[in-house]
Amino acid sequence: MKFKPLYDRVLVERIESESKTSGGIIIPDTAKEKPMEGIVVAVGNGARSEKGDFVQLQVKAGDKVLFGKWSGNEIKIDGKDYIVMKESDIMGIFE
Repeated sequence: MKFKPLYDRVLVERIESESKTSGGIIIPDTAKEKPMEGIVVAVGNGARSEKGDFVQLQVKAGDKVLFGKWSGNEIKIDGKDYIVMKESDIMGIFE
């Protein structure tokens, strides 16, 4: 893949949620909500400060993150679905 986000944008691949409940009931694809967790695939160079300097992003490739339900723009690269969003749309990093 040859995609590099610009500035403070981040490329995220969604993590698919479990298709079975704890009671063993299988949830069909049409009833599932889109997952709000993902893995950061690529990050931009950072945002510009008021002075014109680059401010580095806090997330890096490989981080597992939580983001808002309607965050970012969905794109398809090499047949895979990704989301491009600003770092500010990410709520946190799982440790």
